[in-house]
This record gives sequence, C-alpha cells and structure tokens, in this order.
Amino acid sequence: MKTNNTEGLTTFEINVLIQQGAKFIIFPYSISKLVKRIRRSNIYFVRPNEYAFKYALKHFFLNLSLSWRVFPFGPIYVIKSLFYLIRGGNDYTHIILEDLDDNKPTYNPDLQYLKYT
Repeated sequence: MKTNNTEGLTTFEINVLIQQGAKFIIFPYSISKLVKRIRRSNIYFVRPNEYAFKYALKHFFLNLSLSWRVFPFGPIYVIKSLFYLIRGGNDYTHIILEDLDDNKPTYNPDLQYLKYT
C-alpha cells in the first residue's frame, strides 16, 4: 500500500520526524457499485506541525458521495467515516515502523544499488 506525503524522505528522516510527533494515519473509505462494496484505505504521513483533519475531511466527502448507495450498510459507512473524521483516523505508526525495520535497505557495493534483505 502506498504511503502518501513521504516523497523525498529517508528512513532516518522519517524516524526523526516521528520522534518529534509525526504519525502514520490510515483513513478507510468504501465505494459502492449497486450491490457490491469495495473497501479501500489510504495511509498518510502527518508531520508534527500538520493536522490530519484535511485528510479526514477528504475521505468523509468521498464516503458521502460514493458509499451511501448500498442499503442498509451504505449510510452506516458514512456515519463510520464521520467517526474517523472526529477521531482523526487510525494511528498505524508502530505497524509501519515495524515493517520499515524488517525491510531495512542495505548497501551492497558489488551490486551498486540498494537491496532489501
């Protein structure tokens, strides 16, 4: 899954920003197609001086416009997205940091590129 707002940051810079208060926050949304519902999520890296409200609001309107069509669960998912808006999303910082630690890139001078071990 792609993480938004981490372009140009190294793992070290991400760890420093997390120590300063940054978080990885996930916002789920769903798309309804007649009787089928597709659930998706976006992960955002929210920096210490930034609020997650703008990302939550975007996903609330996405749910409001696309997930209300499947009755009776559509309106429930819209209300659930409002709950995430108020709460500020789910904090997945520890899970993503564990994944980054498991997949640390190491430099191999023989291959001349970063290799994930």
